[in-house]
Amino acid sequence: MMEPLFLQPVFQERIWGGTALKTQFGYDIPSNHTGECWAISAHPNGPSIVKNGPFAGKTLIELWEEQPELFGNHPTKVFPLLTKILDANTDLSVQVHPDDEYANEHENGELGKTECWYIIDCKEGAELIYGHTAKTKEDFARMIEKDEWDQLLRRVKIKPGDFFYVPSGTIHALGEGTLVLETQQSSDTTYRLYDYGRVGQDGKTRELHIDQSIAVATIPHKNADVQEAISKVPGAEITTFVEAEYFTVYKWELDGKATFAQEKPFVLVSVIDGEADMMVAGKFYPIQKGDHFILPAEIEAIELDGRAKLIVSHV
Repeated sequence: MMEPLFLQPVFQERIWGGTALKTQFGYDIPSNHTGECWAISAHPNGPSIVKNGPFAGKTLIELWEEQPELFGNHPTKVFPLLTKILDANTDLSVQVHPDDEYANEHENGELGKTECWYIIDCKEGAELIYGHTAKTKEDFARMIEKDEWDQLLRRVKIKPGDFFYVPSGTIHALGEGTLVLETQQSSDTTYRLYDYGRVGQDGKTRELHIDQSIAVATIPHKNADVQEAISKVPGAEITTFVEAEYFTVYKWELDGKATFAQEKPFVLVSVIDGEADMMVAGKFYPIQKGDHFILPAEIEAIELDGRAKLIVSHV
């Protein structure tokens, strides 16, 4: 398999979603409350479908199970990563994710959820919630019970190009007017701690998961400081955002012609701006903003020519 696997995104409607996935990326979204583009997904709640080549029409789940050689015979039972684009048209609920051990025990064998965010765009003065102020679990529970959210939650100003690493156990929420590319473990387990008292279309408030949130939250909060490393190759600048247990994430900023070696079992690529020609094994593939693809194991290198920004990840 000497060609990339281009994938059809899956869209998820959310109470906090909007239309940025259409206006910014040109996607055919299902409604004006579309919150998530599951761009590279082998999760059963929204598996991507291959668009090209001999495996066109197959889901990524099927490929992982039936063609393990495409992924270097990676040993994990399920495809380990999930790439999303999130349109936070309004504030997301404040939430926290469990680690692998807790999720496996309490969520029918689901993976835990460590994730990270690259801020593609945001409104002036946008914020996100990252962490909390409680020093002990007792303080944490007491402040929740008394609705002391302004005192409990840590707010951080953001701007386009910022990157945040969000390990499991971190209290977090995207704020209104934020467009984010998220790289995460392949998990759909979220514990909702606070939702601003919002009601859904059914007129009811959404379920909260207070006990689970208290059980899995990291207390006291620990900042996951990111030490970005920038390197240059002819035609491109590479920013390494994080090299962590579950994933490594980069930004490739292309300004001309550049060659990238493929040294991992498989690599996930999302084009978040611009366009380029990609040459793989002597064949050209045009890529543009909104494209998402996987480079399988047998591809040894790719050549890109153009001006584009790409977010790249691997296990």
